[in-house]
Amino acid sequence: MAIEKNQEIVEAKIVKFKVFRFSSEESDEPSFKIYEIPVKKGMTVLDGLIHIKENLDSTLNFRYSCRMGVCGSCGMFINGLPALGCHTQISHLNSDIVEVKPLPNYYVIRDIVPDFNSLFQKHKSVKPFIIREHIEELGNPTSEYFQTEEEKELISQFTYCIKCGVCSSACPTLATDSEFLGPQAISQAYRYSADTRDEGFLERIKILDSSHGCWRCHFASSCSQVCPKGVDPAFASQLIKREILLMRFGLKKKRKGAPITTLTKEVKRLEEIPEPPKRTLR
Repeated sequence: MAIEKNQEIVEAKIVKFKVFRFSSEESDEPSFKIYEIPVKKGMTVLDGLIHIKENLDSTLNFRYSCRMGVCGSCGMFINGLPALGCHTQISHLNSDIVEVKPLPNYYVIRDIVPDFNSLFQKHKSVKPFIIREHIEELGNPTSEYFQTEEEKELISQFTYCIKCGVCSSACPTLATDSEFLGPQAISQAYRYSADTRDEGFLERIKILDSSHGCWRCHFASSCSQVCPKGVDPAFASQLIKREILLMRFGLKKKRKGAPITTLTKEVKRLEEIPEPPKRTLR
């Protein structure tokens, strides 16, 4: 098949999409439906699903938004591995059949749409935000909390999490214990507890050091292998275990959160730095 584009003829390869179909509302038995679509260079699995939706079957359901690996909406199980649909090129699969299923370890709402309620509830439970003893300053800040580049680098990779749920879908512990916190929540608990501006480790430890907390992690590292943003949740799990053990043995020093930066009274713009554009919203 050939596709006309800008007066050029681009040869397209026919690929079969084997797509999981299910509706929890209709209580249908899960099944697969096969679609044949023309695929050209650079086309992603998400592009293929959009082609099916727009040209072959408008009843197909899947979740997506940004199409550029940022929003984390299009996590799915592609040819046996969890990945982002927008981040997976069809040609890189080296197969004439693309099997697409919803992410494992989640309830399925419809077709390829998983229910992320459990993921977000666990994320919320570890308090993924800066906690300070001085509540008044936190609520009405007078300046910024000081942090060096070196201190930021210690937690930098864990800040890349986009909450796509791919890591938790690959976790063998979650497959047998649905109450396990999972790699996403544990990595974010470490991300904030290790942040030099934070003072909330003792608040998070209540859920981390529990029967379904970090000790259930078997260090299979599947979560780290599939993360599309290069985050290493398995490493975070090991680091948070170390912090808990140090506390249990009385070796962990209580850390005071980073101080507030001093307000700069006089600022002079360098000549080589241009003026900012005028505000469009008031």
